[in-house]
Amino acid sequence: MDPDHKPDGEPEIGVLFRNGNITVFGIVLSFSLGFLNTWSSNPNEWSLKDLPTLMLIAAGIVFQGWALWRLLHPDSLRQSIFMSATRTFAIGLLLTSAGVILSIGIDLARLLP
Repeated sequence: MDPDHKPDGEPEIGVLFRNGNITVFGIVLSFSLGFLNTWSSNPNEWSLKDLPTLMLIAAGIVFQGWALWRLLHPDSLRQSIFMSATRTFAIGLLLTSAGVILSIGIDLARLLP
């Protein structure tokens, strides 16, 4: 398919709006990667209980990265592609958030006798 081709009548979003989303996606992805780095450097011993947390955070980061990658392409000015990338990012954010909350819960459970 020709990259300059767009379906007739499909609305486009503004470049500034898309650029703002690229910035937000990049910052949140950086925080997610930073949290994963900090969490993996935690001095507590790892166990199988930590595997779901790792899987949630890693999956969330993959979704966030895919959404950011999608917005970096010129065709992301098409509203359908922009909205798809935004939904993908939201899924990644939810997965990463669930992983962070689970990580906190597991750490709190380790502190209790």
